[in-house]
Amino acid sequence: MEVTILGLGGEGVLRTFGHDKEAYSLINRALDLGINYCESARAYSGSESYYGRALNERRDEIFLTSKSHARDRKGALAHLQETLKHMNTDRIDLWQVHDVRTPGDIEEIFGPGGAIEAFLHAREKGMTRFIGVTGHENPGIIRRCMTLFDFDTVLLPVNPAEPEHMSFLEEVLPLANQKDMGVIGMKVYLRGLPRQLPFIRTMKPFYEFALSQAVSTVVIGCDDIEQLEENVRFAKAFTPMPAADQKKFIASISSYARQLMMYKL
Repeated sequence: MEVTILGLGGEGVLRTFGHDKEAYSLINRALDLGINYCESARAYSGSESYYGRALNERRDEIFLTSKSHARDRKGALAHLQETLKHMNTDRIDLWQVHDVRTPGDIEEIFGPGGAIEAFLHAREKGMTRFIGVTGHENPGIIRRCMTLFDFDTVLLPVNPAEPEHMSFLEEVLPLANQKDMGVIGMKVYLRGLPRQLPFIRTMKPFYEFALSQAVSTVVIGCDDIEQLEENVRFAKAFTPMPAADQKKFIASISSYARQLMMYKL
């Protein structure tokens, strides 16, 4: 499956309630601009419903994804029924085990009656084509998940602050590439916190850094169409950041990394 190097994230205005007009316009503008990877999650406020109201006949133009944070089979299947209802579709292309953080999560998800049983059932019944896993906090936990199940994709943080922390880039990305998984980058802009730094004038280097890693695409949530169009300009102008420039960028961010990594909370 080929997806665009910029995906529409489920954050920003899509992670709200009561902004139907803005969300409708944002989603359709993203499709008009050529974006074909659209994501959401059961935990993202009204995001799934926004997609359900906006897509209509355009559903088949995109690779549609969502996530469940339930840890048991029953809860995950209930989430999937809600997801399909809210998104106004009979299937999603990628369904992801959402935000696995602890050994306890792993025990529940992969144990008897765990959520992974629901994901397998959904794939067998054609309610999803692919199964993924997402991690925000602990790369070791996600590595463990990837050894317990043959996931199709992994969603992980990709930004220049990562190498100064528990790094998904170092601990998870190589294994994902080895297993030929689709890799989806998130937290590219660290929730916009770098804008507070005096030497950051544009978020373009953060986008270029993320896409210069061995990822398939990155997802970015947008507050409005102006942000969306800016990100599309970054994508159209993208050229890989040289390795030496990546190292300099990481070094320039390193003293602020702990402050910036608050986005993981």
